[in-house]
Amino acid sequence: MMDALVIGASGGIGRAVADEMETRGGRVTRLSRAVDGLDVTDAASVARVMGALTGPFQTVFVSVGILAPEGGAPEKQLAAIDPEAMARVFAVNTIGVAHVLSHLPRLLPKRGRSVTGVLTARVGSIGDNRMGGWHSYRASKAALNQIVHGAAIELGRSHRDAVVASLHPGTVATPFTAGYDPKHGKVTAEEAARNLCDVMERLTVDQSGGFYDYSGAEIPW
Repeated sequence: MMDALVIGASGGIGRAVADEMETRGGRVTRLSRAVDGLDVTDAASVARVMGALTGPFQTVFVSVGILAPEGGAPEKQLAAIDPEAMARVFAVNTIGVAHVLSHLPRLLPKRGRSVTGVLTARVGSIGDNRMGGWHSYRASKAALNQIVHGAAIELGRSHRDAVVASLHPGTVATPFTAGYDPKHGKVTAEEAARNLCDVMERLTVDQSGGFYDYSGAEIPW
């Protein structure tokens, strides 16, 4: 993994991925709101924290997101949509992450393979949506997938060996999913981290811009 950057490293999945990267021999720079004051919804904060990095980083993992504003929950019906709550979800999950990704061109090596994994979610797939609901979260992740896809195209012109991909970790047992118990169960953050690192190590340049799950299987847009 060589030099790696994990953004959102104080969260359950981000921390586990950073630990796993170190286990695999990576030199990991960890950034988070809790430790470094990186507030992705604050342009000045992003400029300050991301601007202080020099790189290059061969591996970047972005693990930033909310299900709903604090005290709220994903909407089960259209009637439950609250414009301010939806704007907050987009501010973190889509716009905030996009702002972070805008720093990639100067942080990745110009030559040689690099891989950037951006944590999204299967529920952000439009083609795989069979249940409805969770409108703000689903839409914010679908929009983020578009940002990731566009970033991969742009970086492919200047960083020919760069891989940028949206990644779905599965349902992971962290505070993020507390109170949500899917029929298929949950995996530990440590298991999810191993799976995600395996996928990032295997992805090729031809797969850049894609949307993949924890096994490396492609997810429909």
